[in-house]
Parts: sequence; structure tokens; C-alpha cells
Amino acid sequence: MTLQDALFLYRDSGIYPFHMPGHKRNAFLLDFPFDCGLDITEIDGFDNLHDANGILAQGMKRAALLYGSERTFYLINGSTCGILAAVTACVRKGDKVLMARNCHKSVYNAVMLNELCPVYLVPPVGAEGISGSIPPAEVEKALAENPDVRLVIVTSPTYEGVVSDIKAIAEIAHQRSVPLLVDEAHGAHFGFYEGFPESSVRLGADMVVHSLHKTLPAPTQTALLHVNGSLVDSDAVKRQLSVFETSSPSYLLMAATDGCVDLLFREKEKLFDEYKKRLDAFYQKTEALEKIHAIKSSPLFYDFDIGKIVLSVKNTNITGTELKNILLDKYLLQLEMAMGDYALAMTSVCDTDEGFERLASALLETDKRLKCIEKDRQTPAAAKPEVVMNIYQAEHAPARFAPFRECVGAVSAEYVYAYPPGVPMLVPGERITRQAVDAIDWLSAQGVAVKSSYGKLPESIKIVL
Repeated sequence: MTLQDALFLYRDSGIYPFHMPGHKRNAFLLDFPFDCGLDITEIDGFDNLHDANGILAQGMKRAALLYGSERTFYLINGSTCGILAAVTACVRKGDKVLMARNCHKSVYNAVMLNELCPVYLVPPVGAEGISGSIPPAEVEKALAENPDVRLVIVTSPTYEGVVSDIKAIAEIAHQRSVPLLVDEAHGAHFGFYEGFPESSVRLGADMVVHSLHKTLPAPTQTALLHVNGSLVDSDAVKRQLSVFETSSPSYLLMAATDGCVDLLFREKEKLFDEYKKRLDAFYQKTEALEKIHAIKSSPLFYDFDIGKIVLSVKNTNITGTELKNILLDKYLLQLEMAMGDYALAMTSVCDTDEGFERLASALLETDKRLKCIEKDRQTPAAAKPEVVMNIYQAEHAPARFAPFRECVGAVSAEYVYAYPPGVPMLVPGERITRQAVDAIDWLSAQGVAVKSSYGKLPESIKIVL
């Protein structure tokens, strides 16, 4: 079977997509120009993304106007290339950066490429294993202890929809003339309607990355990078984008980006009004759940995106992976991901009444069949890793493979992460602890796909000699 055959089979299977991309496989909102007759290159009259002064420049100015940024760049390699370019534009080799430990792996790749020295902000972890918001006080403390930090990097919202106090964090960073990069890939829909968090673009962040395709009607790989203020040289960002972004950007994807921006200008009030009503109705219906719990708030959350439906099965007789499988196998509902004691359904303005109704009904039926049990596993307290050497040094040091469970105390020479969400559990250069080994073993036992750079887990891991 070819990939094309598999895609057609999935499209026609009747499975409802509670996962990315945000257009939910519906073209009713956008006339996606996926026509080979429209697939062109940088010919006369169609501008050049890396030296835009025509139709593409106009489109990016329109996107900047929509989000309220001073300058916006199209990203055709997804948010990843925006993060790589944004970090590289702000640092010199060997600099120190202050970053959330739950940043996406693309941030770690930027740290490695620039041989940076990371100082970690470790968010608190709740009962289900979900990381909370980054406390602004921790940012202030870390900057006072590390006055040579060149850049602050946080993820808000997280994969699960947890939002940090970006306004306060930006103010703290700016007091020391340090720019703030916010990976807001999962928040491209923020700031357009009451009931959703405000966009980091309007809260003082110097650079913000948005993945349009995650939560808006746009195809995979479409994203934006916004730049504000005087602490970041936007021309330097442009220069780095020419390094990290393809030199042959897809005009189909750029046209779809234009279409998404245009749609929001024309119909965002209507679209988000209907979306909010559907979400409110869903949460109202699922208040009857007795064992499954739809998380909407926590003392550890500064704010939360209600468009991320986080379903906790803690203290039931199933895992998050089992809930995900039940919803797919029995009800033809494909969730985005599962992790330990919870599963995640991603929603967008393109979801339908029928989709939300199917999910609510399936959860209510499943809830009746579950049993309450007291799970003996406690979520480990968040701890800062012991960084023995920077990522670049660890990846280039002499190393060998060793049995994973015998490596406590050794220094990792590779990444270990669950994908999704792609947040590293172990980073090259970090000391491997018993807690990390036990957590990785436990997640694997729950059916979570735990990956490593060289793909040899759970048998072995590469360690520094």
C-alpha cells in the first residue's frame, strides 16, 4: 500500500479527527489551492519569500496586522524553522539561555547548534503528570542568579493547553534588557475571542511562533514568526530564516496561509462564537462524567486553553492510552495523544456539532463501564536535571551504548522523549537518574511511545564515556 492509498483509506474511514491539523480535513471554510496547476516557483509576479517585496510581502504585512505584531514572517517548514532562526538570531556561540525544561525538541536543537548553555525553568507537575505554568518569580530568580543570560524561552500554551503569565515574564526579562521568545505554536487562535487566552504577541513577547496548522484552518507546515520591540533585530531573524527555511517554499502552502489570514479577518467573530458555543455545550454535557475528568483548571495553571480537551483517567482501571484506543476502536474517534493518566483531544473552529456530540456520548458511555481504583503510583516531583556538559559537547563526545536500566549515574549522549508531544525526558549532557529510568519504564508500560535519538530503547541508551 502506498502512502497515498493509506491517506484515502483514512479519509474515507468515518473516523472523526480530534487531532491536528486544525482544518479537520474539511475544505468548507477554505478553498485550499491543492491543485498541481497552481504549484509554481519564484516566477515573475509572484515574489520571493526570502527577499519579499511584492505579493508575499503584502501577505506577511496583513498577517502582522491581524496579530498586532511589528513584523511577521511566513514559515513553510513549520514552527520548527522559526524557533531555530529566532534563537540563532539572538545569541552567540556558547551563550547562556534561560529556558523552560518542557520546551519542544526544536528548542534543544537550537541550543545544540549554537553550543548554548541552558539554565532550566522547571514547571511544577500535577497529579496527572501535566506540567503547570512557569512561575514568573522563578524567572526573576534565575535571571538574578544568571545575569549573563542572553535569551528567555518559554512554551505557552503547552501541548496540553497550559498557559503561563507571559505579560509578567516579559516585564521581568525586559527589566534586564533580555528578549523573550514564546513558543506559542499551539496558540495561533489566541486573542481572537473572549474565553480564550490573549496572544503573547500583545502581551510583550519579543518573538512569538504560531503553528497555524495546529489550531486553525491551514494545512500542515504552515506557521508564522512574529517579531516586536527593539531587543531583537528582525533583519537578523530574516537572515537566519534563509538558513533554516527551505529555499524552495511551497506556493500552495503560502497561498493557504494567505487564505487562513483572510478568513480570520472576514469571519473570526462568527467562527469563534460558534466554536465557543460548541465547547461550552460539550463541557456542560460532560459534567455528568463520574470517573473520567475533563480538566479545565488547576492551581498550577495561570490560564488554560479550553480548546484542548484533556481527559484524565487517574484513579480509574484504565490508562490514557487505553482510553485513546477505546475511543478509536469502538467509536471511531481519533485523539491527538495519550500520556500516562490522561488523553488529549484537539479541537478547532472547524470541528462540528456532530463531532463534539460523538465525543461527549462516547465518554459518557465509557465512563459508565469504568471502575474506580486507587492507583499506587505517585507523580514524581519536578526536579532540575544535573547538567554535566552542554548538548553539543555530549553529542560529540566519545560514547557507547549500554543497557538502559544499568545506566543510572551515567551521562546521556542522546535524547529520550515521548512523541507526541516531543518534550525531552532526557537530554544529552544530563546525568541519568533512577527517577528518570523509572518514569521512562512506567510510560512505556502504559503504552506510550517513548523514543530515543538512536532508537534502541528500552534495551539500551548511548552514554558518554
